[in-house]
Amino acid sequence: MKVKNLKQVDLKNKTILYRAPCDVGVKEVNGVLEVKDDLRIQAMVPTIEYLIKENCKIVILTYVGRPDGVVVEKLRTGPHAKRLSLLLNRPVLQVDDCVGPVVEEKIKSMQAGDVLMLENVRFYKGEMEDDDEFAKKLCAGKDIVVFDGFPQAMRIHASTTGIMRHLPAYAGFYLKKEVESLSNLLDNPEKPFTFVIGGAKISDKIDSLNNLLPKVDKVLVGGALANVFLRAQGKKLGSSFVEDVFVDEKKREKKDLVKYAGEILNIYKEKIVLPVDVVISLGSNVKNINIEDEVPDGWMALDIGSRTQQIFSDYIKNSKTVLLAGPMGKFEDEKMKEGTKVVLLAMKNLSGTTIIAGGDTIDATGEFASLEDYTHISLAGGATLEFLAGKELPALTMLQ
Repeated sequence: MKVKNLKQVDLKNKTILYRAPCDVGVKEVNGVLEVKDDLRIQAMVPTIEYLIKENCKIVILTYVGRPDGVVVEKLRTGPHAKRLSLLLNRPVLQVDDCVGPVVEEKIKSMQAGDVLMLENVRFYKGEMEDDDEFAKKLCAGKDIVVFDGFPQAMRIHASTTGIMRHLPAYAGFYLKKEVESLSNLLDNPEKPFTFVIGGAKISDKIDSLNNLLPKVDKVLVGGALANVFLRAQGKKLGSSFVEDVFVDEKKREKKDLVKYAGEILNIYKEKIVLPVDVVISLGSNVKNINIEDEVPDGWMALDIGSRTQQIFSDYIKNSKTVLLAGPMGKFEDEKMKEGTKVVLLAMKNLSGTTIIAGGDTIDATGEFASLEDYTHISLAGGATLEFLAGKELPALTMLQ
């Protein structure tokens, strides 16, 4: 997929409505709210610095959390503006609203190169309803939309698709990088292409797995997600977590995930690599067992075993492209982190393309390696999975 490039348009002295990706939670530190994780705010910096060089006025629009149309003090954008100011090494102005005369006057008083953070757009019900009049108000006083909100690109909201109905829109550098990196995985991955998939739930990754299976050479399955496939093979897993049923509330239907896993194994048995051993735990007791042995009642499989770690590492080392989506076990536990660590270190040493996707996966990466050691870190969570599933992301469609 190709999106409209920011450098294709004359931005000199324009007022930019910059749709940011910074839906980032906050934490309280010594009585002051601070952002928990600034990766998405860091991702904004190259685009904003480019706009500053073009003498633009930059008006930042984003939402934070789910306030559902009411003002929630802990979901204001002040901490985000403060962190962005530190990263840019320049002041970021603030206004306690995102529409209306106070906002419009603030924008009029801005100078070229000024950066203004608007208040949380989800304080208005019109945001999630994609109310067209509200979208028009968001666009008042701006010339161009620069859209960097890849994590929100699957939403049909006033601040995503709505604003692009009323102003010309171009992709920011962060969004462009996400689209190009993920498109290469779907359209032109260098082979061998290995998909390492983990985490707790298979329901989150069914569609992306289905779409990628015909394109990859191997799928290495770890985490609790592997338990669904192992259960489909009839393995005894004790008290291990197995997501055996998924209830789709929108379609009002249930999906038997163990049956689904069995069907996938029948079709792609040569591609899918499951654990041959696992690390199991009961309280403080931990041991490595072969998967052919029963996991005793009360015990839980919480990591891939040492033999599996070596098998997965060997596949990764012989790959040209590796996508990791989900940890291999309960990496937060000192005794259960080795599988995730081994996979990440094998990817780190690979000379080919390495892509990390998903919040938990990124957290694990930060613990065991540097994010700079990998080709691309996808910060978008659900939007990344939907893109990899081949689904249409409404905001991206409007940027093509």
